[in-house]
This record gives sequence, C-alpha cells and structure tokens, in this order.
Amino acid sequence: MTARVYLDYNATAPLRPEARAAMIAAMDVIGNPSSVHAEGRAAKALVERARAQVAAAFGADGADVIFTSGATEAAALACAGRELRGAAIEHDAVGAWVDGTLGVDPHGRVHVDAPEITALQLANSETGVVQDLPQGLAVSDMTQAFGKWPVAFNWSGAGMALISAHKLGGPKGIGALVVRRGTEVAAQIRGGGQEMGRRSGTENIIGIAGFGAAAEAAAGDLAQGVWARVEKLRNILEKTIAASAKETIFVGKEMARLPNTSCLLVPGWKGETQVVTMDLAGFAISAGSACSSGKVRASHTLMAMGYSADDAASAIRVSLGPGSTEEDVMRFAECWLKRLGKHRARAA
Repeated sequence: MTARVYLDYNATAPLRPEARAAMIAAMDVIGNPSSVHAEGRAAKALVERARAQVAAAFGADGADVIFTSGATEAAALACAGRELRGAAIEHDAVGAWVDGTLGVDPHGRVHVDAPEITALQLANSETGVVQDLPQGLAVSDMTQAFGKWPVAFNWSGAGMALISAHKLGGPKGIGALVVRRGTEVAAQIRGGGQEMGRRSGTENIIGIAGFGAAAEAAAGDLAQGVWARVEKLRNILEKTIAASAKETIFVGKEMARLPNTSCLLVPGWKGETQVVTMDLAGFAISAGSACSSGKVRASHTLMAMGYSADDAASAIRVSLGPGSTEEDVMRFAECWLKRLGKHRARAA
C-alpha cells in the first residue's frame, strides 16, 4: 500500500521529536508551578525555560510571553474590550473581534491608515501572502509566519502578537500572546493570578515544554535554510501543474508568500470535491482554514480579494513542510492532474 502524503502543514504540523521528548520529560515533573517547595520550583523552572525558548525563537527578548490554550484564546485576550479595525482576510479567531472594514487589494494586501487601532495578520493561512506590518500596529496574528518566515517581534512594530505551538511542530492546545512591556492587557480568565496576572489557571507544563522545544527547533530550521528547500518544492509543484493546466490560478503568486503555501483554483471545480478526491487517493490537503469545525465554504479571504463566490469555493490549499519531498510533490501533481482531466471530461 502506498504511504499517504501529508500536505496540510498550515492546518497543523507533525509533532517534532524535540517537542515529544520535552513533553515526555515534563510528565515526570510532579510539582505545581505555583508551589514554593522544591517540586513546585522544578515545575516553575520548566515553564520559565520554555518561555525563554519561545521568546528567543520569536525575537521577543524583553517582551512578555503569556501562555494560553492556543492562538484563539490569545486573540481573545488581545482584542477583548478594544475597538479594533481589521480586514476580511483575518483568521476567524481575530475576525470575530474586529470590524472587518479595511480594504483588501486583488493581491491580498491590506492598507492600514490607523495602525494603533488595527489588527493585521503577518501571513495569510490560505494564500500565504505576507503583509508589511506598519509601526505601532495594535495586534498581529503571526501564527502562520512564526517558524516559517523570518520574524522578530521586537522589530515588527506590533504591540501584541499571537502565536501557536502546533503550527511549528509543537503540541496542539498551547499558544501564547506576546506583549510589549507596558501594553495593557485585561485578564479574561481570572483566579490564581498565573501568567503575570493575565491568564489564571495552573499552567499546562507538558504543552508548554513541548512549545518551547518546538520553537527552538523551528528557529534552527529557519536559520539552516530548511524552508528555502521547501520553497523550491512548492515552486516545482506550481510549475508542474501550470505546464499541464494553464487555466489554474495560483493565488498571490506574484506577491511575497510563505515558502510552503500554494493556493490554487480551477474555476468550476469545487475545492470540497478536490479535498475528498485527493484524500481518497492518499493526499491530505485542505480548502480554506482548518478552524471551521469541519465546514467547507467559499473562502472569505478570496472573496475579499475580489474573487467570485464560485471561484472562491473552487480553491484548495497545499501546504508543505520540512518533511515534504520532491517525490511527494510530483506524486501529488500527477494525481491531481489526472483528477482534473476526469473533471474536464465530465464537464465537457
């Protein structure tokens, strides 16, 4: 039986061995980080080591790293109680908190005229298009960019940033809000005063340990050019498909994009159909964001860029990772092109 090919890294990345080892070790740490005895101090040291690892990997030395259950909770912590502007291309975790009135050009770029009251993602999860962040930006969702794209929070211009472990090979269910010192954050979960009084509740030390190890490993990959290799594979994929299917639209191809992300559409061929068809053929891809409780719908990102609802519903996302190979890419392209040929025959 042919092995399955995983091409959905933007939804979640496979767990890194470094994260797995750190989590297994953390399981034997019995203390509560809030306790003052030796066991508690050992647990606290584990949390603070991971905090330092995340801060260093994110270029956030001197900032506050507040651990949360993920980027969605981090978005709530950052945005609740604020009147923020945003664009329709934001992930739903942020889009739920902003007015969504900022314009988006056909290339997926957003013009910001009042950064101090604006939330703007660094990279889009569906298209991979990377934004230029203005200085003084209130909030930035850097979840997709962290670990794949060179970014330093201290130089980003953002007052707060959202990040998540599972997008870079850490465990699911752990993320962070990174905050510039002096930025006011109103606690949404109150109680014991953990995380500098901004997010109460006993810390998830197993998840935190995995996050720290994954962030450190991801930073190493970026420095060693791993994602440059991934970008070459993405380009091979797009060139192979374009050569045989000239009607294919590669969204955002002319813009700066995450090195692993290809958003492609063939008008009239539903993305949902493609995802199911390719899944049955042994390939994991997606249509739009993974955070919609299993729902498949026309991409709000593509419609904001000016695509029709029908075209937006015809898009798929192929997202590669460090574990991807040229064989994976070529197998996918060959299989996808065969399925496209069958679609054309039925539509004729």
